[in-house]
Parts: sequence; structure tokens; C-alpha cells
Amino acid sequence: QVQLVESGGGLVQAGGSLRLSCAASGSIFSINTMAWYRQALGKQRELVAIITSGGSTNYADSVKGRFTISRDNAKNTVYLQMNSLNPEDTAVYYCNADVRTTILPRRDYWGQGTQVTVSS
Repeated sequence: QVQLVESGGGLVQAGGSLRLSCAASGSIFSINTMAWYRQALGKQRELVAIITSGGSTNYADSVKGRFTISRDNAKNTVYLQMNSLNPEDTAVYYCNADVRTTILPRRDYWGQGTQVTVSS
């Protein structure tokens, strides 16, 4: 089994910054892509940022220039540095990883989510 544990969410004022972390653990053989999604109240879950094992990244237009995704392959951890936050960034943020375990083929795993609230 694989567990994804997120941390770093919280309450911040508009214009502030937060850094989210997500650590993967378990019987991991390899991790392909890692990503952050978010879901605001009453809205569908959306992709925020994604990073490949080689470090290539892609971002939602709404966060380009403000958010930075990175990963530490040795620690099986992905980060999301969020700067210039605004109230529209308020959501539950979920970590996602495409993982191959020692006994199972590749599949997606999800974290439990961490709340980010930006006050105006």
C-alpha cells in the first residue's frame, strides 16, 4: 500500500505565502508524476500543478507565476510553494502521485487533503 500525507495548509492573508508538502510512503518501486489538485467549495476538483520524475512541470493558468511545484525524489516528496495568494485560491488541496509499488502496477494515489484559506 501507498500513503500520501500532506502538510502545510492553513489560514493566510491575501498576498501571503504558504508551502505545502506531500510525502509518499509504503512499498514504492517508482513514482512517475506527482501533482497538486484543489477543490473549492461547490466546484469540481482541478489540476493546479504537475511534475514528472525528470522535473518537467506544468501549471494551471490561474497559478502560473505565483505557484512553484518541486519534488525530492530521494524523499518521495512533492512541494507546492504558493506566493501572492488571493481569496480565489481558497480550497482543499490534494496531493496525487502515479506510483508503481513492488507488487502492483502503476496507479494513482491521493492524499487526504489539506485546507488552504486565504482571507481578503
